[in-house]
Amino acid sequence: MGSFFTFLLDHIGILSFIGFTLLVGVIAYYATRKTDENTSDGYFLGGRSLTGIVIAGSLLLTNLSTEQIVGLNGSAFSEGILVMAWETLAAIAMVVTAIFLLPRYLKGGITTVPQFLERRYDTTTKAIASGLFLTGYAIVLLPIVLYTGSLALSTMFDIPELLGVSKNVSIWLCVFGIGIVGSIYAIFGGLKAVAVSDTINAIGLLIGGILIPIFGLLEIGDGSIAQGLSTVFKENPEKFDATGDSNASVPFATIFTGMMLVQLFYWGTNQAIIQRALGAKNLKEGQKGLLLASFIKILGPLIVVLPGIIAFHMFGDTLDKADEAYPMLVSKVLPLSLVGFFAAVLFGAILSSFNSALNSSVTLFGVDIYKEYINKEASERQTVKAGKLFGTGLALFAMIIAPFLQSAESIFSYLQQVNGCYSIPILTIIVVGYLTKNVPAVAAKIAILCGAVLYLLYVILDATVLDGLFPHFLHVMAILFVLNVAIMLIIGKIQPRAHPYIQKYTQEVEIAPWKGVKITGALICMVVIGIYIYFS
Repeated sequence: MGSFFTFLLDHIGILSFIGFTLLVGVIAYYATRKTDENTSDGYFLGGRSLTGIVIAGSLLLTNLSTEQIVGLNGSAFSEGILVMAWETLAAIAMVVTAIFLLPRYLKGGITTVPQFLERRYDTTTKAIASGLFLTGYAIVLLPIVLYTGSLALSTMFDIPELLGVSKNVSIWLCVFGIGIVGSIYAIFGGLKAVAVSDTINAIGLLIGGILIPIFGLLEIGDGSIAQGLSTVFKENPEKFDATGDSNASVPFATIFTGMMLVQLFYWGTNQAIIQRALGAKNLKEGQKGLLLASFIKILGPLIVVLPGIIAFHMFGDTLDKADEAYPMLVSKVLPLSLVGFFAAVLFGAILSSFNSALNSSVTLFGVDIYKEYINKEASERQTVKAGKLFGTGLALFAMIIAPFLQSAESIFSYLQQVNGCYSIPILTIIVVGYLTKNVPAVAAKIAILCGAVLYLLYVILDATVLDGLFPHFLHVMAILFVLNVAIMLIIGKIQPRAHPYIQKYTQEVEIAPWKGVKITGALICMVVIGIYIYFS
């Protein structure tokens, strides 16, 4: 009996991980066991009935995952609070989306962003955009989700010590373990209870995310959060400078150039995000949801920046990689029983992100590419089968790529830099599409391909022969955005559309704006500016 209790104490973290994971599965199964999977009408947009609070919560929970928690805290470990720009400026992007983009989306009654591209330009433009999204998922999102999740789990459970393997082998094992489980869910079914399980894991992730800095500050301050914060601030003043220097990963000047464009793409045109607002019961609720989420987003650095600075105070330069900072902090400050719970929550978040991206990839390929260009006469079953085969190959590709991200200096910087290959071109054609009436489809094709190719050339050259000669990648994004817009406008003047584009009001929902949207948006922007003034 004594040896049994010893075993429990020695493995309480792993046991609580398994226990919570199973609990989530059981709750999700019983909550959805009577669901009729044949009634999919309104699934993606919730029947256009979402209220502001639901939209805000869904936006925030969809955004928060291991690539943000692990990656951004790793950047904060290295550079300090200046990386909060990825969080705080998101608030301004959501304000712009609420005032400018959302009214146009809801007026057109669109279900997806590619649907607008097809209406505004043509089917080929939609297919090119879908292809870029798929490329981004394969090279960027899926591998990063796998790697950051594997790094977190490997470090929290000390798998190298547990299995007697190297860190590298541990990462490979975790990547393929997560990838195989996630692929089974996303490709072969198992998504019946995804909504319930995601909700439980997301709430747990928010709770756990707040607990990490609290426990960290309690340890530093000998039981006092205020003392701990004071100590971290006084002994690491350089980590609380929001302006940084010219060599920083987020130079202050980029806030006024590419940083805002990246934020606008993510919060205003990324289907997985904006889909929540598209499901609003009316424009008022959609705008309220976006603005509520933007206000809460300002507090995001407490979860994805402050722990990285606390980890620097505790560990200094003893870590091999900055991206190990967050999982190391978790394993050090959380009680052993809670480590398993938090790991289970992270595991759920990893699966959620991986499943969502992989499932979206299957849909994009099957509907937008396979049925449109490869087999126009394909039946529903053939289309699904083709999508599943593509998803299987994509998952394997991501699993092979993910472990090599160990060589990246900052996983979050890698994510944002490579994203430019598709984020800026897509943002360009959407903005020009809404602001003009005569720019033709050929202009969109040229701009989207030109933007992607030029940015890819920049990434390759900057990493090899011309290292350091180019401006920061966020500045390059801004330059290419202006260039792409100019190209589209010039083509629109030379070869305009045969008939000006007119967006039709589908009357799917009421589009009367919320009266307080502009003043509330202005106040949120002032708060963000105030934060920068305080930490400058």
